[in-house]
Amino acid sequence: MARPNAAALIDLVLDEGSWASWDTPPERTGVSEEYAAELRRAEEKSGVDESVLSGEGLMRGRRVAVVVGEFGFLAGSIGRASADRLVTAIERATRERLPLLAAPVSGGTRMQEGTPAFVQMVRISQAVAAHKAAGLPYLVYLRHPTTGGVMASWGSLGHVTVAEPGALVGFLGPRVYEALYGKPFPEGVQTAENLHERGIIDAVVAPEEIADILDRALSVILAPRRGIVPVTAADDGEVPDVETWDAVTRSRRADRPGVRRLLRYAASEVVPLNGTGQGEQDPGLLIGLVRFGQAPCVFLGQDRRGQTADRPMGPGALREARRGMRLASELGLPLVTVIDTPGAALSADAENGGLAGEIARSLADLVTLDAPTLCLMLGEGNGGGALALLPADRVVAAQHAWLSPLPPEGASAIVHRDLDHAPEMARRQQVRALDLHRLGIVDRIVAERPDAADEAEEFCRRVGAVLEHELAALLDAGPGSPADRARRYV
Repeated sequence: MARPNAAALIDLVLDEGSWASWDTPPERTGVSEEYAAELRRAEEKSGVDESVLSGEGLMRGRRVAVVVGEFGFLAGSIGRASADRLVTAIERATRERLPLLAAPVSGGTRMQEGTPAFVQMVRISQAVAAHKAAGLPYLVYLRHPTTGGVMASWGSLGHVTVAEPGALVGFLGPRVYEALYGKPFPEGVQTAENLHERGIIDAVVAPEEIADILDRALSVILAPRRGIVPVTAADDGEVPDVETWDAVTRSRRADRPGVRRLLRYAASEVVPLNGTGQGEQDPGLLIGLVRFGQAPCVFLGQDRRGQTADRPMGPGALREARRGMRLASELGLPLVTVIDTPGAALSADAENGGLAGEIARSLADLVTLDAPTLCLMLGEGNGGGALALLPADRVVAAQHAWLSPLPPEGASAIVHRDLDHAPEMARRQQVRALDLHRLGIVDRIVAERPDAADEAEEFCRRVGAVLEHELAALLDAGPGSPADRARRYV
């Protein structure tokens, strides 16, 4: 399988003729004659003067900074000169406020330079962290192979990280492992596909498609934050006073639209992300970069289709949600959370995974988040797993959505020792969106006419218009204070 080198990848991703190199000749002071000769041979073989190329160009007309690894130069290894080039380019991208695209490919630290090369990981990581702290996008494309200190520094710090199909991606190179331990590294672990399955990277993308996904991500991340003129949100009007148990049963209809249909009908752009980036992925949560009309956001939605009896939403879903919260903070984007869950997992695995702590940390992160926040109560809202996504500057609810500390059946079992009193308990506990609106917990209700399941597309488009309208106002107003967010529950 032919894989593009640095120059070919630049040609694939950037607009024709737009590439401008930022590189200056590397300094080669204090190197041995033997190593100098090896460097000259690497230049002749690869056609480049170091293992990293840096520069800028246009991608779909948008100016971007680029750092690309070249495996043909000493297996893409990072020495002092290539680290200097990387850090210089990252710092320039930060000064000029450019999105930074990184395409590493490397066997890791350059062994000919040893520890002085190894510690360059610190400088490179600091430069990337400073770029992100400036609110600038850092998008990573991992190529075959990316291992060692490169994977453990600039390869693993992306806001969005995707990888080449079949790429060997990991920390310890398999050849090193076999030499050290006398046996081959297990197959199928250090692959792009396995990392995606485990929630470490966001997608596996062919080189020919990388420009498209990068452009879509930047169209959300770099969308205007001020002066958005949204479509006029539908007048909420009079919302019928639906009986509480009727609302609960309607919210549980199998054909009720969830987050996937909401995004299909209501979003103008969706870039799915995947997992925590730290080895967990829960199908009960959908995370992505999304635009509703012109309004951009980081989107966290509890996915009713992904939550099943044998795999309910677990603590990993909340760790995934907290990744989304960090993204919103780093990128200065509003955060949209969607509540639609029959409840978090009640199991030994959930307890061992720290479910209660993840609920607490999600609540704390949301209340203190330095980005505007908007919560949509879309359907069922059972227990702490639902509450974990509730705190927000604005809360919108579908007419038949509800929020309860337990399923009404569970409340009935505790109070009456039977399930028969579930409808009565739901009424007494004031779980309905209408009740929560009266209490000041919900700001706005989106009517169902008469039921979201019976008008799925129209309902989702109506919700989308409300979300765009609310997001535009939040972008102008900025994030609320933690005290203001908590005050609605007094």
